[in-house]
Amino acid sequence: MAIGAINLHMFQTACGGASFKRRLSSLNPSASSAAAAVRPITSTESARKQLANLDRVLQKESTPALSLPQGPQKPASEPDFGFGTSSSSSKKRGRGLLQRLNLGRIWPEIKAAAEEMSPRRLGRLRRLLSKNPEYSPRNGLGSRWRQYHGCDDWGGLLDPLDENLRREMIRYGELVQAAYQAFNSNPAMPTEEAPMPHHVALPDKSYKVTKSLYATSAVGLPKWVDDVAPDLGWLTQRSSWVGYVAVCDDKREIQRMGRRDVVIALRGTATCLEWAENFRTKLAPISSTEDPKSKVGSGFLSLFKTPGAHVPSLAESVVEEVQRLMELYKGETLSITITGHSLGAALALLVADELTTCVAELPSLAVFSFGGPRVGNSAFSDRIRSKNVKVLRIVNDQDVITRVPGMFLSDDLERKLKETVDGMLENGQMPWDSYSHAGTELRLDTRKSPYLKPNADVACCHDLEAYLHLVDGFMASNCPFRANAKRSLVKLLNEQRTNVKKLYTSKANALTLNVERGQIRPPNMASCLPSPS
Repeated sequence: MAIGAINLHMFQTACGGASFKRRLSSLNPSASSAAAAVRPITSTESARKQLANLDRVLQKESTPALSLPQGPQKPASEPDFGFGTSSSSSKKRGRGLLQRLNLGRIWPEIKAAAEEMSPRRLGRLRRLLSKNPEYSPRNGLGSRWRQYHGCDDWGGLLDPLDENLRREMIRYGELVQAAYQAFNSNPAMPTEEAPMPHHVALPDKSYKVTKSLYATSAVGLPKWVDDVAPDLGWLTQRSSWVGYVAVCDDKREIQRMGRRDVVIALRGTATCLEWAENFRTKLAPISSTEDPKSKVGSGFLSLFKTPGAHVPSLAESVVEEVQRLMELYKGETLSITITGHSLGAALALLVADELTTCVAELPSLAVFSFGGPRVGNSAFSDRIRSKNVKVLRIVNDQDVITRVPGMFLSDDLERKLKETVDGMLENGQMPWDSYSHAGTELRLDTRKSPYLKPNADVACCHDLEAYLHLVDGFMASNCPFRANAKRSLVKLLNEQRTNVKKLYTSKANALTLNVERGQIRPPNMASCLPSPS
């Protein structure tokens, strides 16, 4: 690119009056000196050649020496970038400028950004940003359904992740999302009479809701709170709608799954009193007579066992409804799937324990938990395992909620610490709440998503939609994000836009997507493609 006389004079003055001579640039050695000085770049081919030369220079500069030569050596000549210098001070300034640019570090990022802006990636992003979901065909589970329901603790299905299991996990996660949406659309509870059945819009039309579930806090707020702040409404109520029971009622889906499935879906924390219960982390016996050593968080136990003014406790409701459905579909092959996120994942374990304790001849039971905290001590984990309850914990490595209550330690490290002091303390008990996880773990990583920022905040790392996004892209622990992932990015943009990489938020704006008002209006595009998997 030609430099004007005035600009050139200013540049020479800023550099201490150094003279600059036209030389052949190492980035474009084939060009003549005159052409390099005055001819502008007019084609993508010449630009590509310049970048290729720059890449070779950077690679040559960054290649480490394999051996050190003996004796005094002449310093290697540095690349000439077309700026002739007549003084050592000018050379030092040039080297300082190149070092500050640090092109060797940013060059891979430039190439990655160029690849992301390719038409192929842009077309794929159009499909992911469409409101029309891109469906993957559901394969028949048939005689293998018990494996997908955890009879072998999902051995051989998690790493690499089986396609059928991925679809089942996402389906159960969407049923939990339906619980969130139903609660947010109508969170209020009547104070003088029993509530009417809650309307739930299920994403899977093969299921129908049969029972509404409620959780009640034992904390209770003084009456003056309602008097002072009556507009808080459902924030101060002791009982809240927390989930539902649904049963598969579609013959084709029953045939595909190999059984009739009963789902218990539980949402996460939403009210002030539920948050208060979350912070009650003292371990309490789940049964003072049957098994006093098995302990769980007192806050979780309170929400599970406490009845409301006009509703039974969560424990009573699930036992009654499961017994009713087992009698209604007696003689059929049944399965019970309990799924929840955050607080709902903790309550899901308590529901599983209650059902295995109170219901005779219980069918196959499995728990799919997303972002669940620790629920009880190691004795409670052993209790769950001894009852043959299969638990699949889907965990984001950056989700801090999965490491509480208790210390911010992994289970392995906490177990080693306990073994170290075993015998030094009474009964080998640690001086802190010795919480422990139960079940099989599928560990995800936010940093593997090409769409989310690697430093996404705590809320994003715990968000259920982010979890389903990561599940959809997970192939194996040693593999990158799945290139043919099908889950739409619409919800992710709406709920976690500040945690989505700017490259994609700007693309969304370029595609005339209205993300500011919470509604995505995609341009006209073809219908969703079938899954290649």
